[in-house]
Amino acid sequence: MERRDKTNYYLDIAETVLERSTCLRRRYGAIIVKNDSIVSTGYNGAPRSCRNCTDMGTCRREALNVPRGQRYELCRSVHAEQNAIIAASRDEMLGATLYLAGRDAKTGEVLSDCTPCALCRRFIINAGIVKVVCRISRDDCTVTDVEEWIKNDESLQLMG
Repeated sequence: MERRDKTNYYLDIAETVLERSTCLRRRYGAIIVKNDSIVSTGYNGAPRSCRNCTDMGTCRREALNVPRGQRYELCRSVHAEQNAIIAASRDEMLGATLYLAGRDAKTGEVLSDCTPCALCRRFIINAGIVKVVCRISRDDCTVTDVEEWIKNDESLQLMG
C-alpha cells in the first residue's frame, strides 16, 4: 500500500470536513495546520443557531441566478475559511497553512477552481496564515504564498 503524501492527507481531511456543509451550491471544508498539527477546521454554513439552506430547502442566490463570486451578502453561509479562522487563536495561526477543498453540492464533483474569495483572502492575511493549499483534483492542488496576495492586492493598488 502506497502512503498518501502529507499535502493530500490534509486535503483529504478538509474533504471530510466539507461533508458538514449546509450549502446547496458548493460545499467547502477548510483546515488550518501549524507544525504538522491541525489547529482548527471549518465548513461553509449558516451562523450557529440560524436556519441553513439545507433545512429551508432553498438557496437565495441560486433562486436569483446570482453568478458565482457575486452578491455574497445574499448568502446565509459563513465561508469554511472564515469558520476555521474563527475557531482558532491568532497565535495558533501565525505561520500556519490553510488547506481548502470544495465540491459541487449537486454533482459531488471536486471544484477544479477552488480558491478563497476576496473577503476570505483578507481574513487569511489578517490571521497570519502564510500558505493556502487548494485541492483542484483528487491528487492535484494549487499552493499560494499569501505574501503574493499582499503584493498584488488590487484594492491597495487603486489607492496609490
